[in-house]
Amino acid sequence: LWKLSLPTVVAQLINMLYNIVDRIYIGHMPGDGALALTGVGVCMPLILLVSIPFAATGAILLLLISGIPLGLPSLVGMLMLVGIVVTNAIVLVDLINQYRRPHNGQPGMNVADAIMRGARQRLRPILMTALTTILGMSTMALATGMGAEMMQPMAIVTIGGLSYATLMTLFVVPVLYDIFNGEKM
Repeated sequence: LWKLSLPTVVAQLINMLYNIVDRIYIGHMPGDGALALTGVGVCMPLILLVSIPFAATGAILLLLISGIPLGLPSLVGMLMLVGIVVTNAIVLVDLINQYRRPHNGQPGMNVADAIMRGARQRLRPILMTALTTILGMSTMALATGMGAEMMQPMAIVTIGGLSYATLMTLFVVPVLYDIFNGEKM
């Protein structure tokens, strides 16, 4: 496996984030169709994408602590990690949006109540997803048999990134949602 310097890793992660934002706004992927132009708004994709740097931070920290170099298996783990973390943020934000919409002639909830109820409702599914993935990957991270050097980096990236990003997503995403969608004073 080859080693990369920290500035190179940071540059690659920034480039990956730029490509994701580019695909969301421009709509390069088939059936994608520019989230910002479909009524979701500009802030919603940014609120969802804010969890990616937390995932990258946790992944890189655990790689540094464990002394495992960043290689192709680590980057595969990073791709898997981005999918899980963004899905967790989408699940949370989507439920908050559902609570804010009028339903059956009843007005929607205000922002603070929708955030509290949505976060309380989605806490268990988000934690269950994270914990099952972390526990499943822990056997790969602790493996010492043949081929373990190929799977350990992927598992360590996933465990580190998902641990940190899940905690940060549960706190930061609702706060950002409130900042961008809260009632103006």
